[in-house]
Amino acid sequence: MSMNFHEIEAEIRYLTTEEGGRRNGVFNGYRGQFYYDGDDHDGGQFFPNQSEGEMVELGITVNALVRFPQSRWDEVHSKRITVGMEFEIHEGAKMVGHGIVKRL
Repeated sequence: MSMNFHEIEAEIRYLTTEEGGRRNGVFNGYRGQFYYDGDDHDGGQFFPNQSEGEMVELGITVNALVRFPQSRWDEVHSKRITVGMEFEIHEGAKMVGHGIVKRL
């Protein structure tokens, strides 16, 4: 059974190691938690401007597509996520990136 997704567009900057972020960059399908309004949410991150297998370097701002399961979008996110809203990317309790929503 295939899962349906809702995709939003965002700009994300992943923190450098020196800023307290990850040790390595990220790749298409990265599953860091999408954090806003005090809660972490599953949201796979994909990078349309990166070649397949190309790593997103830390410390630069990239365009990203964040995919949420359609049911979670309908029940939770569609009422709370807005264009221009800021969010963080977490790994556990650690913030590893931050961004802004560009398109729903």
